[in-house]
Amino acid sequence: MTAPHIIDPAGLLGQALGDASPDLMRHLLSTVINSLLSAEADAVCGAEYGTSSPDRVNSRNGYRHRELDTRTGTIDVAIPKLRSASYFPEWLLERRKRAEAAMISVVATCYLLGVSTRRMDKLIQSLGITSLSKSQVSRMAADLDEQVHAFRARPLNDTGPFTFVAADALTMKVREQGRVVNAVVLIATGVNADGHREVLGVKVATSETRQAWNTFFADLVARGLTGVLLVTSDAHAGLVDAIAANLPGTSWQRCRTHFAANLMSVTSKAAWPAVKTMLHSVYDQPDPESMHAQFDKLLDSVGASLPKVAAYLDAARADLLAFTTFPQPIWRQIWSNNPNERLNKEIRRRTDVVGIFPDRDAVARLVGAVLAEQHDEWTEGRRYFALDIIAKARATTTGTDQRELEPAHNH
Repeated sequence: MTAPHIIDPAGLLGQALGDASPDLMRHLLSTVINSLLSAEADAVCGAEYGTSSPDRVNSRNGYRHRELDTRTGTIDVAIPKLRSASYFPEWLLERRKRAEAAMISVVATCYLLGVSTRRMDKLIQSLGITSLSKSQVSRMAADLDEQVHAFRARPLNDTGPFTFVAADALTMKVREQGRVVNAVVLIATGVNADGHREVLGVKVATSETRQAWNTFFADLVARGLTGVLLVTSDAHAGLVDAIAANLPGTSWQRCRTHFAANLMSVTSKAAWPAVKTMLHSVYDQPDPESMHAQFDKLLDSVGASLPKVAAYLDAARADLLAFTTFPQPIWRQIWSNNPNERLNKEIRRRTDVVGIFPDRDAVARLVGAVLAEQHDEWTEGRRYFALDIIAKARATTTGTDQRELEPAHNH
């Protein structure tokens, strides 16, 4: 019989990190961690340290000291040793989440480069970062860079083909040569052969240009991106061209949310509510035939009074309704980039607290770490699409087109 576990280590540490002031953080963490280690070792032994008990199954035999990097810097922890077998506190020694470590690295780098402001000082104190040395930041950055690079460069052919892909870009502020400039983070996600979502790639570029997107997609293809039937994105010309150049035979779905914003810009303020309602009625239809018929009614209704709007709608029709060739149960997941909004919000939540990044490497480090965490959660979670849905979707292409889209090892 062993002593019961009455302490939740993760919960207690989380509360300590969240509630303690920076000045008390190091002492509190040291005290709490060493107390938890002692309590858990007692539970393994079956009795408290220094007491005689018939339930005892092991005894303590000194300590081994190990440095632990925390948000307050490095602290010394005393891990109890046992006379027989060993005690290994996995809950403590498990590596911190990459995204949290990346944020600490970015903020500390900002501070060490002399770009500290009153807002940055407040941020650092809120995170408990008061004593990180340059060597600690360098070690953290090197470790994170290695992990993020491995994630960004991993082969994709092991989990493909990727039937559905979504691409998007986020803007970040970066300090370069004494100026604050915008940089863009290009991101692609996809649904793999097992029905799970994956983060396919991430790249930091100067701006969202045709060349940047082309390089991005060329790298995805070189890493093994195959079998793509549909890419969902906004109508950025460089992005659309890059999809066509690197993924021939792939359909392009124009994001309905982005399109609505584009359509509003060419519609008068007075007419927009009616046009918006009619456009939504198209998406409310239950099948492709009804959807196209409703789109015809939309064109007829605005053709005479709003010819510019009608022409804009008609030109976008094929790309806007590309999703209708795939199974109806997954329309909502593929007709827009909305499923990626949660991912974008998580990235923004981490990057907004930094504000201005010290360099592009810091952007890649933090965003790459956040995406790696999300990728792991998707891999371990439930399937995004059922396998029969993917099979049905892939059956929409036949013959030569299908053979060209399948990866080589399936031939």
